[in-house]
Amino acid sequence: MRAVALAVLALVAVVPTGAGAHLPVGAPAPVEADRAAILQVIAQMEQAWNRGDFQGYMAGFANPGVVFVSGGKFQDGWQGTLDHYIRNYGSSPATRGTLHFYDMTVELLAPDAAMLVGRYHLERPEHANEGVNTRLFRKIGGQWLITVNHVSAYDVPSGDVTRLNAPPSAPADRRDHPWN
Repeated sequence: MRAVALAVLALVAVVPTGAGAHLPVGAPAPVEADRAAILQVIAQMEQAWNRGDFQGYMAGFANPGVVFVSGGKFQDGWQGTLDHYIRNYGSSPATRGTLHFYDMTVELLAPDAAMLVGRYHLERPEHANEGVNTRLFRKIGGQWLITVNHVSAYDVPSGDVTRLNAPPSAPADRRDHPWN
């Protein structure tokens, strides 16, 4: 009898039980939960920027190891990026502007790696701009953080605020993209 019980236990241990079998009823699938967590990081960063909290904005980036590329140049890590934001955007609310991220897609590359591609608009009385962010997220200590951030930006006329009212995109189906 003991041998039969051990055989049944061994069989149960090796037979797959199906995706999501260990999830509570109503819990999001792990991929969707990770996508939602990444989009939440971006939402928190946007909120921090718009209240002038550059330290809070930088909480979304790996510290000290983020690689940040903008304007064809590398920033000097996490602290260099924070210093850049304070120096170039921190003197007043008008200089800081209002930031909005939108049209975001998230692709999970591995259980601890994801890529986000999205757009942003920074509305300011002078030098409004917008562009594309490409971000590599890594799950570090259970938290999704940006480890590589590449920004491609261009100036737009100030006052083009239609994008500021657009909600952040839901995770898109990668098959919708022309490169697939």
